[in-house]
Amino acid sequence: MIQKIESRELFTLDCQGGTLCGTYHVPAQGLVGSNRTGILLLSGFPMPRAAHGDAAVRWATSFAQLGYPSFRVDLPGVGDSRGNVPAELLQYTSAGGYERVTAELVEQIVARYELAGVVILGQCAGSISAIFAAPISEKCRGLILIDPPFNLPPAVRPTVKRALFHWTTKSRIGGLLSNVYDQVKKLSLQLRKNAPPENANFPLLKRWRHIASAGLPILLLTAPEPKASDNKPRAGKFDYIQHVLDLAGSRSRVEARVVSGANHAFSNPLGKSAIREHVAEWMPKFFPFERSVKAAQTFTQDVQLQDEAEFSNHQSILAPVDAALGVKS
Repeated sequence: MIQKIESRELFTLDCQGGTLCGTYHVPAQGLVGSNRTGILLLSGFPMPRAAHGDAAVRWATSFAQLGYPSFRVDLPGVGDSRGNVPAELLQYTSAGGYERVTAELVEQIVARYELAGVVILGQCAGSISAIFAAPISEKCRGLILIDPPFNLPPAVRPTVKRALFHWTTKSRIGGLLSNVYDQVKKLSLQLRKNAPPENANFPLLKRWRHIASAGLPILLLTAPEPKASDNKPRAGKFDYIQHVLDLAGSRSRVEARVVSGANHAFSNPLGKSAIREHVAEWMPKFFPFERSVKAAQTFTQDVQLQDEAEFSNHQSILAPVDAALGVKS
């Protein structure tokens, strides 16, 4: 089923025994040349295909403006797609539970829209599925990974963990205890000779090494962690980014970039614009086509104007609040 709405098309795919719903962002007219490379966006779970703050909608729209056919799809049981959601969703995803679905999605999209291949953009948990699916999909041409977790889900409930974190940031005693904890973890890391911790996702790291060392183009974008400095993890925390770069080897085509000011979901204004700009700069290097450079230049100018307008609107909304609080602008 296909339903067209302006520059987008709603579609469904029969995949792994379920019906998946997606949105196709049609490229700007006249920009698509012989290199028909698409971009498939996978949101973090259990978010639908729009992602946090509709970030994926803006990204897919901007990629289509560059000339890259872009697709947002809800995986089984998420958003509009039919299917059962596993009881332990994070554990299921971390073990590569969606690799077959993702690989089949790539093949079907390539066949339906007559593409040469697809670059998978995965956000958080979506990046796990992208890494697992890449080596079993012949049509996967590259990966764009946004804050991928290379460790397994914590045993402590997220609500408890968040409460402890907020306590350490607001309490003097909590802050001191947090610093002591960091030093203990740092000593433990040194004793392990900087080896991955026990909760590392070793099957995922193995799959990463396979695709990265083989030369698959990969753009790795991460947000700074709390208490991190100089683009390095907080004291005592294992440096997964450096570890995966070491695993990739010197012949890899991996580019790792830290986006200062972005949150984990990249849903704040800085994070949204950063993804658009980094992808606009990275994609034409590996997947160029006629007019792609001109399109990227025009796109960058449009993004700057949009961001300025968004910031101005944000300021105007806050102005009455600032006035009421007696804050000078």
